[in-house]
Amino acid sequence: MLTRLAEFTIRRRRLILFGGVIFFVVAGAIGGNVATHLSAGGFQDPQAESSRADAALLSTFHTGAPNVILVVTAKSGNVDDGNVKSAGVALTKTLNDDPDIVQAFSYWTLGSPAPLKSVDGSQALVLARLTRPKTIEDLAPELEVDNAAISVGIGGTAQIFDQVQHQIEHDLTKSELITFPIVLILLIFVFGSVVAASLPLAIGGVSVVGTFLILRLISSLTHVSIFSLNLTTALGLGLGIDYSLFIISRFREELRSGKEPNDALIRTVETAGRTVAFSAGTVAISLAALLVFPLYFLRSFAYAGIAVVALAALSALVLLPALLAVIGRRIDNWELFRHHHVEPGEGMWHRIATFVMRRPIVIAVAVGALLLVLGAPFFGVKFGLPDDRVLPASASSRHVQQDIRDNFSDQEAAALSVVAIGSGPPGQQTDQITGYAAKLSTVPGVARVDALTGSYIRGVQVAGPGKSSVRFVSTDSTWWSVVPSVEPLSAAGERLVHDVRAVTPPFPVKVGGPSAQLVDSKRSMFSKIPLAGGLIALVTFVVLFLMTGSVLVPTKAVVLNLLSLTATFGAMVWIFQEGHFSNTLNFTPVGFLDTTTPILMFCVAFGLSMDYEVFLLSRIKEEHDITGDNISSVAMGLERTGRIVTAAALLLAVVFVAIGTSGITFIKMFGVGLTLAVVMDATLIRGALVPAFMRLAGRANWWAPTPLRKIYERFGLSESP
Repeated sequence: MLTRLAEFTIRRRRLILFGGVIFFVVAGAIGGNVATHLSAGGFQDPQAESSRADAALLSTFHTGAPNVILVVTAKSGNVDDGNVKSAGVALTKTLNDDPDIVQAFSYWTLGSPAPLKSVDGSQALVLARLTRPKTIEDLAPELEVDNAAISVGIGGTAQIFDQVQHQIEHDLTKSELITFPIVLILLIFVFGSVVAASLPLAIGGVSVVGTFLILRLISSLTHVSIFSLNLTTALGLGLGIDYSLFIISRFREELRSGKEPNDALIRTVETAGRTVAFSAGTVAISLAALLVFPLYFLRSFAYAGIAVVALAALSALVLLPALLAVIGRRIDNWELFRHHHVEPGEGMWHRIATFVMRRPIVIAVAVGALLLVLGAPFFGVKFGLPDDRVLPASASSRHVQQDIRDNFSDQEAAALSVVAIGSGPPGQQTDQITGYAAKLSTVPGVARVDALTGSYIRGVQVAGPGKSSVRFVSTDSTWWSVVPSVEPLSAAGERLVHDVRAVTPPFPVKVGGPSAQLVDSKRSMFSKIPLAGGLIALVTFVVLFLMTGSVLVPTKAVVLNLLSLTATFGAMVWIFQEGHFSNTLNFTPVGFLDTTTPILMFCVAFGLSMDYEVFLLSRIKEEHDITGDNISSVAMGLERTGRIVTAAALLLAVVFVAIGTSGITFIKMFGVGLTLAVVMDATLIRGALVPAFMRLAGRANWWAPTPLRKIYERFGLSESP
């Protein structure tokens, strides 16, 4: 099939190139503004109890957790002064008059409750819930009041996510400006030729822009996270360059062996093309494992990852060969310098492999121990959900949220919502409502409970029904607002959720709110990890078995990849959870890792590790099929691919380092973590552990039980002629 594809590409090369240009232009025109159609959320399981509680609150009571928080600061005096009060009431009225605000209330309109006023009395809160289509960006000019009486700061999730979205768009532009010139210089160094160096960038560009088009189409059908654009850029450039490196290097190798350009191209697609196809399949399936998670933040990375990997592979197998068919021997035109050609068996990587295989036990134990030591901090990992502190310290919403944390005694905007749907007419059940509210108010970590019948603190009613009590009324349903005194996205916030859910309610209830979202999201993600990990391991085993005919080599690959990733995750805990290098990397440590990022990193890094594993094993197997010698085939395979894999890893690391300059903390962690994963995989794993273990296994490397051997003989994949 690949032979026929190569022959077709050679015959129709100009038509293919014309179609590629048209696709690039159309994809750029339609997908170029994809960022404006994507969302900044996606960290909730839509089927979780907290999500259903929030949905019921919105559909039945037309309310929900406030997503706009205004901190009103008195320029002099305190918030009870007449001019400040008038300004606060006017601000609240402005919000209530807006058709896209479903609720708005404030310290002044609720009768001056103490929790809505700062401890020193100089600040007070206005809380509102904004719905689309109007965005906080449209509303901000009306709210950012700064006059003789007051100044207003805007916070809340609507403002935070809006600033995150703008930061991501800015970061993408910055990372591209960093990446392209550095990568071009490195490619010229790798190939020595400007013509050869420009081709991988072209393939990477087509992959990225094409994926923007696909994400634009998917976003019209379902939610897609804006954070997936970071993966699109990184993998589009990285894999486009990786696959192009492999194809171009093999093409030049075949030309040096004396083949004519067309024959060299056909052989390249038959061999390197096969490796690219199955490498891409392995990476795509590793990313497809993210589809088992219900959070659209993670699923979005699967959409982007599968699309960009498929486009990178398709471009490398069709578009790149069409370019090579046109260029032919001119691939080395505009040569700036010439690499010294090393005879087989004399290269640096051959010497490294030989050195390792002379001392396999010592090297395997030493490197394995080093990776385990690096991974040790992961045993102390703590997980949470992102909040305003993922933004740069200069972000205005961070200042507002920090004011709330520092200056207010309670977490009014992070209240838990306890919703009872279909419980009967609330007016006929005031005793049950009162009794449950009183019990909830005695739970440790609860500052106050508001209900239809009033407000409760430590089991005592402190206020009767007021103007705001109407929000708790529906025909046959009611709800309770449980205001916490603890940080909502913390271990204390999680304990509060468990304790609230343990209180026996008078009616069936669902508990929502930020802390409940944290508990439910973690439970949802952790319950799916075994399935995702099992799928990745199974597919990895099957693909590598079909390539090698071995049961030991795929098992070894999975174990070594896990060992490498454990070290990477240990480094992430040490850096981002414990805060080492926080000043250098310019982020704020919060004592936990975002729950979704390690899962995402695992799938991406495992896929990339298998990418390099397939490159290496394909050449080892090709040499072994020719010579039958295990030691020489490992040394020759590493020699043939070592320079390419090192160059590919270096180029991919540049892409991830650029991603790591992001102002969003968990995107920074994604970039830094994957940089470490790629570097360790291309050096310690491929350069030391793989040859050591293959030397120790000897002839067993290529063993399989008779039934599996028959399957391999019928369906196996080989690069041998």
